[in-house]
Amino acid sequence: MFNNNQIFGAPLAGITDRPFRRVVRMFAPSVPLYTEMISCHSLVAAHKNCLRNFDRYDDEGPIAAQIFGADARLMADAAKILQDMGATWIDINMGCPVPKVATRSGAGANLMRDHKLAEKIMRAVVGAVQIPVSIKTRLGWDDEHRDWGDLIRIAADCGVQIAALHGRTRAQLYTGVSQLPPVPDDIKIPIIGNGDIKTVADVQRVRDLGYCGAMIGRGMLGRPWILGELAGACTAPKNIGAVVLRHFEYMLEYYGARTATQMFRKHAAWYSAGVPHSAEFRIRVNQINDPDELRDEICKFWGCEVDI
Repeated sequence: MFNNNQIFGAPLAGITDRPFRRVVRMFAPSVPLYTEMISCHSLVAAHKNCLRNFDRYDDEGPIAAQIFGADARLMADAAKILQDMGATWIDINMGCPVPKVATRSGAGANLMRDHKLAEKIMRAVVGAVQIPVSIKTRLGWDDEHRDWGDLIRIAADCGVQIAALHGRTRAQLYTGVSQLPPVPDDIKIPIIGNGDIKTVADVQRVRDLGYCGAMIGRGMLGRPWILGELAGACTAPKNIGAVVLRHFEYMLEYYGARTATQMFRKHAAWYSAGVPHSAEFRIRVNQINDPDELRDEICKFWGCEVDI
C-alpha cells in the first residue's frame, strides 16, 4: 500500500468530502486519498449534524480516515469506528494550525509541542486497530522549534507506519513557501512530502529529498484530475464543464439542494480560475442559492456537453 514514489491526495477541511473524492476517483482510481479531518468527539458521539460521521469507505479504494483530538481514549475509540467503516488506514492529525483545533482544543499542531501527549495518543490508536496508522505533521510550532524529526522518531517507536510532513511551521499557517528538508537516514519509517506540490518537477524534487511520495493539497482545488495526471493515470479532461456538473450532482446527492448549492459556489470559482470572464462568473455564482440556476450558469460558462 505504501510503495515508493506514490502520489497522495491530502486531507483538506471543507474540501475532501465524499463528493470530491468521488470526482478524484474518476481520474485516479488507485491513488491513496485522505478524508477531511474528523473530530474524535463528534464521531464517537455520532453527532447527526456531521454527515462524514456516517460515511463508509468500503467502495472508495485506498483511503486514510484522518482523526483529530487530544483525548487518547476517544482517539482510539474513533479509530476503531473508522476501521469498522472500511478505512484502509487511520491518520492522526498533528499539524492543523487553526486556533479552533491547535490551541482551543489542544489537538492538531498542538501535539507538535506536547510529545508526551502525542505519544500517548499514537500508542492508543495503534493498539486499538488492526489496520496501519499514520500521522500528518509540520516542521514544528515555529522557527525556534523545528523538532519534526523527534516527533516522527517517536511515532516510529509507537508503531506508526508512515508519516506525512508539511514543509511549513504552525506559525506560518499557509503563508510563505513550503520548504521540505531532506529526510534523515536515521528515520525508519517512510515520509510523504507535502506543501506547494503541483507539477511533475515538484514531485521529482520531493523524491530527490528522500521522500517516499508526494502529497497534493491545494493543487487539487479546481483540478481534481491532478492526482491522476501526476500519477500518469490520465490527462486533463477536455470538457471541464462536464466534470463541474458531475461534481455538483454528487454534492446535491450528499448534502441536499440548498446546502450543496451554497457549498459548491467555492468549487465553481476554483474550476473557473484562469478561464476568460471567470471574474464575472464568480460574481454571479456567489449570489445563487437555487441548484437549477447554478446548473444553468455552469452550462452557460462551460457549455452543456456532458461527456468527459
